[in-house]
Amino acid sequence: MAEHTSSSITIEAAPADVMGVIADFARYPEWTGEVKEAEVLSEDDRGRAEKVRLVLDAGAIKDDHTLAYTWIGDYEVSWTLVKSQMLRAIDGSYALAPLGDGDRTEVTYRLTVDVKIPMLGMIKRKAEKVIIDRALAGLKKRVESVPKA
Repeated sequence: MAEHTSSSITIEAAPADVMGVIADFARYPEWTGEVKEAEVLSEDDRGRAEKVRLVLDAGAIKDDHTLAYTWIGDYEVSWTLVKSQMLRAIDGSYALAPLGDGDRTEVTYRLTVDVKIPMLGMIKRKAEKVIIDRALAGLKKRVESVPKA
């Protein structure tokens, strides 16, 4: 089994607000840093993305790929690779846990990347860590900057 990289962050918002930003793929280029384009290719019966095409530029890893998303309840989403030019695998998830009275959320991001070209495991883990850290920081900034209703 491939090793994964994971990290967590606390966001000052309810889980539903955090998941709302995670599920809004069209806006990923505005806050993720690595995602340059995002296009929802199909949705489930609840209007949540099932397949998404993403153009990624994460330094050592540049790719145009399609991911399949699985929504687990209201607090978790995971994804797996459907097709890619450079990647053999990219599996990940966001898991949300409400904290305190529900106005704070712990977000855990897990990611495993495997590329088709030879790359040292250490470099892959570093790329995963960069992707995760930037995504979590961007997610926190994005969610916390949205005015509360």
